[in-house]
Amino acid sequence: MSAVMITRKVRKWEKLPGKNTFCCDGRVMMARQKGVFYLTLFLIVGTCSLFFAFECPYLAVHLSPTIPVFAVLLFLFVIAMLLRTSFSDPGVLPRALPEEASFIEMEIEAANGNVPAGQRPPPRIRNVQINNQIVKLKYCYTCKIFRPPRASHCSICDNCVDRFDHHCPWVGNCVGKRNYRYFYLFTMSLSLLTIYIFTFDIVHVVMRSVDNGFLNTLKETPGSVLEVLVCFFTLWSVVGLTGFHTYLISLNQTTNEDIKGSWSGKNRVQNPYSHKNILKNCCEVLCGPAYPSVLDRRGLMQEDSSASATSAAPPGSSMSSSNSMSSSTAPPTMHAVLCLQKTTAPLIPNEHTPEDVKPSLGASEQKSPSPKEQRPPTPKLPPLASPETDAEASITKDKTH
Repeated sequence: MSAVMITRKVRKWEKLPGKNTFCCDGRVMMARQKGVFYLTLFLIVGTCSLFFAFECPYLAVHLSPTIPVFAVLLFLFVIAMLLRTSFSDPGVLPRALPEEASFIEMEIEAANGNVPAGQRPPPRIRNVQINNQIVKLKYCYTCKIFRPPRASHCSICDNCVDRFDHHCPWVGNCVGKRNYRYFYLFTMSLSLLTIYIFTFDIVHVVMRSVDNGFLNTLKETPGSVLEVLVCFFTLWSVVGLTGFHTYLISLNQTTNEDIKGSWSGKNRVQNPYSHKNILKNCCEVLCGPAYPSVLDRRGLMQEDSSASATSAAPPGSSMSSSNSMSSSTAPPTMHAVLCLQKTTAPLIPNEHTPEDVKPSLGASEQKSPSPKEQRPPTPKLPPLASPETDAEASITKDKTH
């Protein structure tokens, strides 16, 4: 049995750190907490389905056929912007490689010098100048990088996001540099769709109440009541969120910067990213270039993995194969002892010597026989009979008697 190194190609998204999930071979990127996103999708699809089933047929006949057509177009646009926001890379920054991280650590230690015992080391900050204003770049201890301006680390996705705005559970993803415009278009189109459905729900109930009465109308179209309730409670939050982000876009500011008070604190530091013009700020945020992803999620990389391989041996070589197998699978200490036994004199066993390596008494006796065993005992032969020997024997007998 031997270990064989197998090299296979994998996609980079399979080895990316963080807490994101990927689908469709890395094309779809989302956060792990997707329950609220499914709720958002269910509310939008469910409310629009009730509107298409109960109100649109009546309004198309008695008011205008363009009402359901415009509703379908607005619904498709909302779904497209929601999926575009949820499934795209918000601008995740790659983490530093081990070599890059060690180099940055050396630079920081060289810049800070020796810190006396008991004192906290100075903060890891670099200063850059943007539009004649000093901006601090903070060091991320998780990603081992100095974050670019306006970037921040998302604790839910466990990644640094460029121009981080916030993590939105309703879309199941972070909102950052690469999907902020789609998020804003989603909130704005959802506000229009909510107002549209809410308005024509009331028009539908009023038109039916003129002919059949209010109570009979509610009994005939129970879906209208449910739609009015959902739209009423959704309207304030969605429209308010759209208005808040319209205000941020006009200042070229992010939600994270507004919450922290980066440009409106006690120091009254001016926003270096604002053009001092509402139209220019809106054009930069909504009509700027589409930034490519820096992750290269679908790129290929090589991964080495070990696998065990066995080879068949002839029956006659079973002993040699077992010896080689035991020597290859034995731990390093046992392997060294076996090698020494083959090349040098037998070792004196001690308490650290493995039991299977210690020489047994029977084996030693079989291998080294004594000299007595090597020389068989010679039998004692009686002396040969002769006339002289017989005469001497008879004389000795007479003397004794």
